[in-house]
Amino acid sequence: MATRRSKPVAGGASRQRRASDRLASSRVDKRIAELAGIDESALNPEARETLRRVLAENEAMHRELADSRTRIAQLERLADEDALTPIANRRAFVRELSRMIAFTRRYGPPSSVVYFDVNGLKQINDTHGHPAGDAALRHVADILQKNVRSSDLVGRLGGDEFGVILAQTNQEQATAKAVSLAQEISKTALRWGKFKIPVSAAYGVYSFSGSDDAQVAIEAADKAMYKRKRIASAC
Repeated sequence: MATRRSKPVAGGASRQRRASDRLASSRVDKRIAELAGIDESALNPEARETLRRVLAENEAMHRELADSRTRIAQLERLADEDALTPIANRRAFVRELSRMIAFTRRYGPPSSVVYFDVNGLKQINDTHGHPAGDAALRHVADILQKNVRSSDLVGRLGGDEFGVILAQTNQEQATAKAVSLAQEISKTALRWGKFKIPVSAAYGVYSFSGSDDAQVAIEAADKAMYKRKRIASAC
């Protein structure tokens, strides 16, 4: 005798969906009542529909506001980022340096700015092409970024010039850090195709106590860098 197979209950899935929809609707009605400050049982169908529409519009507005804030944050990041290297551009660097000078003026501990100038970038461009020169700049930016603290800031000041803000770091400490960073750049050659291109950078250090402005501090570090270059070339 053949075994009779039980037939699936017709509409079982549909009943489950309807039950789920009723539960979701009940939750929405409860939330609507809470927001309106009235008892859920006092809501007539017309009031429920009106409040549902208002709630949906409110949630859509919140989503649009969150999306707008995300886009604004992305635009601000792009406005502060150097076009070639993934570090701060000059505008952002000067702004943060001004903040650090104000902090130093108020709380006292000295901080420092280090000015780096990449050596021989023209020669790299002439020998290997401008894409190699751009790669050398990104190479230097990456080394600087990886070898400073999260409280410090690396920025590209223009061309082959970089700056590093060393928070709460005096002249002696900043000079030691600048030496270390320059050594790190020199010992790490740029790999460009089959070539290993040596890269190096000169540096100058200036410590500020809070009486300077950002441009004065950058120019002082720049002058210190050129002074070191003159001394090195004279030796």
